[in-house]
Amino acid sequence: MHTATLPIPFAQRSPRRLALPNGVELHCVEQGQGLPLVFIHGAMGDWRAWEPQWDAFVPHYRCIAYSRRYSHPNRNAMASPDHSALHEAQDLALMLDALGIARAHLVGSSYGGFTALALAVAQPQRVHALVAVEPPMMKYAQASEAGRQAEAEFRARVIEPANAAFRAGDDVRAAALMTGGINGAAAAAASPEWAARRLQNLRAMKMLALSSDEFPLLQPHDLAALPMPVLLLSGQDTPAVHREIFNNVCAAMPRAQHERVAGAGHGVSRDQPAWFNQRVLSFLSAAL
Repeated sequence: MHTATLPIPFAQRSPRRLALPNGVELHCVEQGQGLPLVFIHGAMGDWRAWEPQWDAFVPHYRCIAYSRRYSHPNRNAMASPDHSALHEAQDLALMLDALGIARAHLVGSSYGGFTALALAVAQPQRVHALVAVEPPMMKYAQASEAGRQAEAEFRARVIEPANAAFRAGDDVRAAALMTGGINGAAAAAASPEWAARRLQNLRAMKMLALSSDEFPLLQPHDLAALPMPVLLLSGQDTPAVHREIFNNVCAAMPRAQHERVAGAGHGVSRDQPAWFNQRVLSFLSAAL
């Protein structure tokens, strides 16, 4: 009697290891056929963050979800004092090379969205269309009075205490501060599974927190000149600092589509997965 083999749950898959020419290792999972689509997670996640999207996108695209340089299960040395989205974009380009991909859709959340935009600015020919959820480009807070106030409050309440905790070796407290500040108080008390993943990605948070410039400036004229279709998304319930940055990034990118999502905070793809999947699939289809 033949016994059917059950599919392996997404988060239990064994990601493939890629050794890049710059000495960095990245892990990724891949499924589907057609135009490549790369999912890029935020500061506190890894490749598993895209589980709510996977089954919706795989029938339409060659989907790749990967863990950025310092995220689980990568084992890269913590050497760079100025780690940022610029380095992450270089890794992303090398990963595309390793996978034989000349051009792809990019879908990024939070720092993953920042990374996607950094690659689009540096190598626009490699990006077919781009979706970015609240890219935390902190220098754009300075473009408005409301943004300056929100950033000052965020730095005093979240960044400075978290950085102090990292320097003191209290990484768990630093992670809790960053989680609550970035995603809101509810996220700090998330499910045990999500909390465990956050702790697995402490190194990624720490490298950004202690970087000499974790939020490098992508020049407004470079963002405005991007030739590919861009969709910017933000949650209506997001913390103030993300809301103000998003306002100013949208102003710098007048050709980009932008939308605020009801019932979502900073993690739109996690908070409203059904809406996100439908909206992004529609946007990418129109970009063909």
